[in-house]
Amino acid sequence: MFDKILIANRGEIALRVIRACREMGIPSVAVHSTADSDAMHVRMADEAMCIGPPSSTDSYLSIPAIVAACEVTGASAIHPGYGFLSENAKFVQVLEDHDITFIGPSAEHIRMMGDKITAKETMKELGVPCVPGSDGGVPDYAAAQRVAAEIGYPVIIKATAGGGGRGMKLAREASELENAFRTARAEGKAAFGNDEVYIEKYLGRPRHIEIQVFGDGKGNAVHLGERDCSLQRRHQKVFEEAPGPAIDEATRARIGKVCADAVAKIGYSGAGTIEFLFEDGEFYFIEMNTRLQVEHPVTEAIFGVDLVREQIRVAEGLPMSFTQDDLQLNGHAIEVRINAERLPDFSPCPGRVQTFHAPGGLGVRMDSALYGGYSIPPYYDSLIGKLIVHGRDRPEALARLNRALGELVVDGIDTTVPLFHALMDEPDIQLGDYTIHWLEQWLEHRLD
Repeated sequence: MFDKILIANRGEIALRVIRACREMGIPSVAVHSTADSDAMHVRMADEAMCIGPPSSTDSYLSIPAIVAACEVTGASAIHPGYGFLSENAKFVQVLEDHDITFIGPSAEHIRMMGDKITAKETMKELGVPCVPGSDGGVPDYAAAQRVAAEIGYPVIIKATAGGGGRGMKLAREASELENAFRTARAEGKAAFGNDEVYIEKYLGRPRHIEIQVFGDGKGNAVHLGERDCSLQRRHQKVFEEAPGPAIDEATRARIGKVCADAVAKIGYSGAGTIEFLFEDGEFYFIEMNTRLQVEHPVTEAIFGVDLVREQIRVAEGLPMSFTQDDLQLNGHAIEVRINAERLPDFSPCPGRVQTFHAPGGLGVRMDSALYGGYSIPPYYDSLIGKLIVHGRDRPEALARLNRALGELVVDGIDTTVPLFHALMDEPDIQLGDYTIHWLEQWLEHRLD
């Protein structure tokens, strides 16, 4: 058992890890910037240490500061949460050099999946279906023309090191290719310091389906079904559910086994998510996230497992506490992301929370670090909470979500809660009939 775990993160995910540690009897250490000195994760942890000024670069992204915090507090392991340093191979290597356990996969696997071209080539070799496209990076516009002509328009150009929708440009026809190619390269260079791009076939009406996998690092792995994350705005997820409304049991078993076998073959350790576009019954690999996902609670709800606890166990060298046969899907779960944003333009809305009341009752979970009187700092992501509901089936989960949204109170700032109230009235949402383009088109229609 680890003597002490340091959480290299903030907000609701830091609280999530602290709670798992407390249930396991492991002391926890919170790190924080000066802007987060009164944050809930600082109050909840057994120990807390300030590691820098408000800027993420000088605090939550500062590897020397976090390693120093481990040395001062005696923490023998680090849980990275999601975001920040959670998929930073250099960080993992530095921890290994200091005999600190990283609760997550190896630096090798993070590096492998962090480069989208390498990830795609690896997944192809492991038998995971991929979107038709270039075999690697596309060096120049002439090569881009050849690739686009071979796979057919429309095509999408993506920055190799991209993420969060940056460095992605669509070319619906040949006349749009040059501008899309050069813009994607420029965005990739500006955002990630890497202007390499690749090209894929653009699917017209796909859903975003992701498979939760878990490995023990010793060649054993399982899958925990899928999540449908198709409701997105600017490539950012806002509404996730499990199981996916468009996935039947046979399809789930088929793609789940492909993914579990793939991560088992490479000896993957811990939680991971393999993301796909799904259209006309076929899956096309997008990327693999080598960390815990924001939306992991919906998977926990339908399988009755604690993924954070399992991450800690496996990092300690213990076997997984369940097998594939143990994982029986139960009911339906939905998560909505509550952001401190002002509608309709979704601009950030930091400020002082006057009143916060979390909904409750059967099948309702609220993951949030808010409290009445808390001032949301302007320096970080606008996510302030996740509302998760679980029901015996999808209609019951939707009814429970509608009821819970009505109970949720966040006064003093604007939030995205009104968006979800409006979505509850949409027939397509009630039927589960939507694609990755649905929300953007719906928002455009409402703003016209």
